[in-house]
Amino acid sequence: VQLQASGGGLAQAGGSLRLSCAASGGTDTVYATGWFRQAPGKEREIVAAISWRGDRRRYADSVKGRFTISRGNAKNTVYLQMSSLKPEDTGDYYCAVRARSTYDSVHDYYTGASDYDYWGQGTLVTVSS
Repeated sequence: VQLQASGGGLAQAGGSLRLSCAASGGTDTVYATGWFRQAPGKEREIVAAISWRGDRRRYADSVKGRFTISRGNAKNTVYLQMSSLKPEDTGDYYCAVRARSTYDSVHDYYTGASDYDYWGQGTLVTVSS
């Protein structure tokens, strides 16, 4: 499975960006998707996660009400709409998907980095004040 993340860039505080994560190659073998970010000198942290079905979502407290994660109709693309951006949102953003398992449900989402099996390259988001 290959993941292609895109949409990062420079935004002013209060602005918006939309990230995309497109999966290819064996997408019928994956389930939940998550967006993580890593700021310079900090640990990688979960930003948002979504179930394969798209019916359940989870957000970090720091982005609730500002970010929205969604899944495309074809299920192989996940978006992260980021609004009311703050300088502290600056960092490399990574998407990740979890390999399908008989223990998983199409309604499950996951928030730990170790829960995911495939990672895309980072896309840099820089928010200026």
